[in-house]
Amino acid sequence: MLVNEIAEKYADRFTSHQSELLENIHRQTLASHAHAHMLSSKLQGQLLSFLSTLLRPAYILDIGTFTGYSALCLAEGLTKDGALHTIELRDADAETSIENFKISKYADQIFLHRGNALDIIPSLNYKWDIVFIDADKTNYINYYEMVLPLLSDNGVMIADNVLFHGQVLEENISGKNALAIHAFNEHVANDTRTEQVMLTVRDGLMLIKKRR
Repeated sequence: MLVNEIAEKYADRFTSHQSELLENIHRQTLASHAHAHMLSSKLQGQLLSFLSTLLRPAYILDIGTFTGYSALCLAEGLTKDGALHTIELRDADAETSIENFKISKYADQIFLHRGNALDIIPSLNYKWDIVFIDADKTNYINYYEMVLPLLSDNGVMIADNVLFHGQVLEENISGKNALAIHAFNEHVANDTRTEQVMLTVRDGLMLIKKRR
């Protein structure tokens, strides 16, 4: 584990509790999904909720739905008439997410799109207040470039897994995903259009906003 497990548990102890629905989705995903390691931690989920409730977004884009946990965390800050659009490539995960969304109070505000995000993003004509990138790592730069012009002036882009299991910290980075994430981190750091901060929460989060 990249983050000290004792510190993680201590931080979790002093972080507000998540809703019963989020707790159930988190528990069920860990218990039954073959790729449960892809799930956001409870601490990260609460951070997403916290940021969303501060920003009060009208439109949220979630790239990589998985079982819907992160989308529901982000939905907690939606304005009354706001909408969250989430994209999932895998049919099985899309079906699970739909069932989870149906029993949430945001059922009428969440719209799931199935397919390749590179094809779907151009069809969504919104100014995004929050964009969460948590999909295939080799396309992070492509997603960034696609959504940056669509990010609202006060919007925030959040990229997950920017430490990629610690592999980006190695002297000689290997593996296509680690190399892709390192390239993404370098790309953002060198972009004069934006400013960013990297957080060492779970597997690393990068918060990005347009430079004023």
